Amino acid sequence: MPAASTALPPIASLELRRDDAGAVLYISGRLDAPGSAQIWPQARQLVHGEIRVDASAVTYCDGAGLALLYDVIQRGATVEHLPDRYATLLAQLDPTTPLKTAPAVVSPPFLIGLGQRALAAWQQLYQAIAFIGELSAAVALVLRNPRQLRLGETLLHCAKAGADALPIVALVSFLLGVILAFQSAIPMRQFGAELFVANLVGLALVRELAPLITAVLLAGRTGAAFAAEIGTMKVNEEINALVTLGLEPVRFLVLPRVLAVTLMAPLLTVLAEVIGIFGAALVLLTFNIPLMTSAGQVMDTVGFTDYIGGLAKATFFGFGVAAIGCLRGLSTGAGASAVGNSTTRAVVSAIVMLVVTDGLFAVAFFYLGW
Repeated sequence: MPAASTALPPIASLELRRDDAGAVLYISGRLDAPGSAQIWPQARQLVHGEIRVDASAVTYCDGAGLALLYDVIQRGATVEHLPDRYATLLAQLDPTTPLKTAPAVVSPPFLIGLGQRALAAWQQLYQAIAFIGELSAAVALVLRNPRQLRLGETLLHCAKAGADALPIVALVSFLLGVILAFQSAIPMRQFGAELFVANLVGLALVRELAPLITAVLLAGRTGAAFAAEIGTMKVNEEINALVTLGLEPVRFLVLPRVLAVTLMAPLLTVLAEVIGIFGAALVLLTFNIPLMTSAGQVMDTVGFTDYIGGLAKATFFGFGVAAIGCLRGLSTGAGASAVGNSTTRAVVSAIVMLVVTDGLFAVAFFYLGW
């Protein structure tokens, strides 16, 4: 018995004819996704202004076909003789009504915008003050009862912020000492004063560059990590879970991180000073200045107050970087991009804080005679 032949459904097609009333565009076949895509570009070319569209030969019409008919109606055509079961669906689209466009964004008046920015700045300031108050209360509680401190967590963050940061701090400090010494020795050699390059590099590293560079590396490495970790916990509702369990997020999460970075920043700064001065001494060795001579010049120039001032800067910088990273993490909003925004704000805020604070330290040291 021969197999029954299965006829393929007719393909959608267009034909433009003219009669006594004007041009008529005949649409036939299946107006499904493939058929509509096949004739849609041609339909757009043929429909200009008022034209009649005869859809009596349409055998099937789904959402793609309705979209095609909606488009030609929006271009000025009139659809006629569409089968009732499809005409009902087309009528629900209300083709005579233009598509709604998004309302134009209207900027608020100047005074309203200024007030909104001032309110946002005040809210951020209030949030920062409240955070410092909660952190101070947590420190006071730990001082009264040291067992409240999560010692294991603190040591873990000390290892992450200190030991794990040794390679990058050592590399940057060594290169910084080498570059400073090389760039300074070339012009000073014209006056036979290349010996004093050790004095310049040693004083610059101890007073300014070593604490600042170490803090910038901590801001980009550790502060950003704190913001991302706590921000992820905030998005995943883990912070709310801690509050529900009666645990304070500042004491449970923030205090170990802040304490760890505050302790590790001075140690990393001392390492940066030693390695940077060693790199400068290696450069001066090429100018026939022995290592012992360079070390003696540094020790004669850099005083005890310079070391204390640099370590004080490093301690304050470490505290600020860790606190800002944790604050940005706790203030993370909702959404997929919230953690990334918090991380970016943490790094930017920390770097701005470092520059401003370094300037304040410079003014204070000037009046103190340091």
